[in-house]
Amino acid sequence: MAKTKTYDLICLGGGSAGFNAARLAASLGKRVAIVDGAKELGGLCILKGCMPSKTLLYSAEILHHARHAAQFGLRVRGAAADMQAVHARKRRIIGEFAAYRQRALAGGNFDLHRAFARFVDARTVELSDGTRLAADFFLVGTGSKISVPPVPGLAEAKFWTSDDVLDLDFLPQSVIVLGGGIVACELAQFLRRMGSRVILVQRSRHILRDHSEAASTVVQKAFVDEGIELFAGTQITAIRQDARGTTVEFQHDGRRIVRRAAHLFNALGREPNTAPLNLAAAGVRTRPNGQIVINRWQQTSAPHIYAAGDCSGPAEIVHVAIQQAELAVRHAFGVPGAKPVDYGLLLNVVFTDPQLATVGRLESDLQQRGVAYLAASYPFDDHGKSILMEAKYGYVKVLAEPKRGRILGAEIVGKDAGELIHCFSVAMARRGTVFDMLRAPWYHPTLAEIITYPLEEIADQIRGA
Repeated sequence: MAKTKTYDLICLGGGSAGFNAARLAASLGKRVAIVDGAKELGGLCILKGCMPSKTLLYSAEILHHARHAAQFGLRVRGAAADMQAVHARKRRIIGEFAAYRQRALAGGNFDLHRAFARFVDARTVELSDGTRLAADFFLVGTGSKISVPPVPGLAEAKFWTSDDVLDLDFLPQSVIVLGGGIVACELAQFLRRMGSRVILVQRSRHILRDHSEAASTVVQKAFVDEGIELFAGTQITAIRQDARGTTVEFQHDGRRIVRRAAHLFNALGREPNTAPLNLAAAGVRTRPNGQIVINRWQQTSAPHIYAAGDCSGPAEIVHVAIQQAELAVRHAFGVPGAKPVDYGLLLNVVFTDPQLATVGRLESDLQQRGVAYLAASYPFDDHGKSILMEAKYGYVKVLAEPKRGRILGAEIVGKDAGELIHCFSVAMARRGTVFDMLRAPWYHPTLAEIITYPLEEIADQIRGA
């Protein structure tokens, strides 16, 4: 048997968490390996997530504006999607991103093993090619995979996943979308704007259930206005398929509803991709859904094994995965000044149109914790720049501490919310107040100046207290 090769750190998975952990550890002079057996290197964000979806969404946004140019006094005739051209552009752009990451993986100051790994004990993994590797520390960053929940008929059905929708080179006539999360909403709107008939069936009372009801209601209205047939608060009772397509039967508002489409898109969520790792052999505890249990230092129940990213949560967000992975490395190797990830600064963006973005604490969180706060909001349909842009959906909402006005959180649903939210992100990272933000100049007319109205309202409340 070949001798087991040893490292200071082995990263399982070469996505955002594993790659950045390996890069940091190598810069500290450690012996590092990445193990990744995926057909393509690059991770979910580059290959099948953030970047391809946003490339397609932007194409759909341009088409949407062209088709509605008349509201700006413009004539644009014959605007239509060339799906093969859209697909080719997406492949070219993502290919460039992936090639850059692949060069970084291949040329890094660490070993790259193109195989899958499973633990044989707490210090050793066996690769799918028979090689055995050992390490003082491990970082598990194997991401997530498509979930197939126990919906009647779903497991037996032929359905699309987000991977399939992101790789379409033709325009489907009609699609039933199951789910109301971020992936379901972003890609349902993409399909509708490109020209497909879209029926969205959501189990919860509102789409985007992890966000406020007020914000999700704004996005829902935009979807319905654009022609998406949307059913929220449903219970699916049957899914049937034949040569002509898919039929979904569900209960909605006490009625039996049946809808039929050429294609079915399962967007009911993802689950941690941990089952093949044999984590039990290493003493790593997981939740029933496979999510790895971690502490504030990213350590698992086996203290020398860390986890980061989608496989451990709490948020499936790239910059959070990177923060977690780098924290794990610093903690493992005793780098001075390491601090746990501050989830009080958590950023979240949904790239629907209107976009939905939050930073810090949600209002529901503050209410559940019994934290005192002041709140103020201002609508986009009463703001000059958004009116002239015909970007009238949504609002900006600010949450602040009652005495000094320190920003606790913010919620924006509206045009370019994902860009505007960073105004609050910077202020909150510096523990800024509404007064601090109002000291800055805000140019007129800009979308960003809408932020000043709720800030001024809270400032007035504090001054008048």
